[in-house]
Amino acid sequence: MASYHMRDPVMDPSGFVLLSDHVPGIIQEIRYFSTYNFVGDRIDGYEEPCAVLTREAARAVKEVANNAAVMGYRLKVFDTYRPACAVRHFVRWGIEDLDLRMKPFFYPDIEKQDLFKLGYIASRSSHSRGSTIDLTLFDMTTGRELDMGSPFDYFSDMSHPDCRDITDEQYENRMRLRELMLSNGFKPIDCEWWHFTLADEPYPDTYFDFPVSSAYLRR
Repeated sequence: MASYHMRDPVMDPSGFVLLSDHVPGIIQEIRYFSTYNFVGDRIDGYEEPCAVLTREAARAVKEVANNAAVMGYRLKVFDTYRPACAVRHFVRWGIEDLDLRMKPFFYPDIEKQDLFKLGYIASRSSHSRGSTIDLTLFDMTTGRELDMGSPFDYFSDMSHPDCRDITDEQYENRMRLRELMLSNGFKPIDCEWWHFTLADEPYPDTYFDFPVSSAYLRR
């Protein structure tokens, strides 16, 4: 494994893989490739709607998927590796006070300028280290996502994993996902039920900036 201790973002994707190569049945809805996200535009660096992770994180997600399948679920992923340029895009958007197009859908009760202060958006994201994933569970019986009480990227106290201002079933669904992730080596954060980082991530001090692209990985 290459060792990096650099301050500037790294362009080397050699330690990364396409998640679908490890988990063929995973459902991918890469939101930042689309315009349906809190910014309202495709985000810089997302050249393909594919999930990219470090090899170690992908192996761990494969175990999560195997465990989930026994319970009747598939994994649905919204974001994985996020280039540093995408985070810079978020920061630029954050200072453009007039751009509130997506506020009703993603942060209706929070002022835009508070999203960074409250921890919903980071100026330096763990996603750029390559071992963080945003995901949910998809019920193979009903053909629908489990109801988690709030949608992905809904910036509100309601999205905190321990929020009890939701139904018991919604809370149990969150805890089911959480247990699957924790039991396979991931750790959560306190403000987003969908966000997990591999505890023993291979590049804990490195931020990457190569594009989200299968072609780039396979060059």
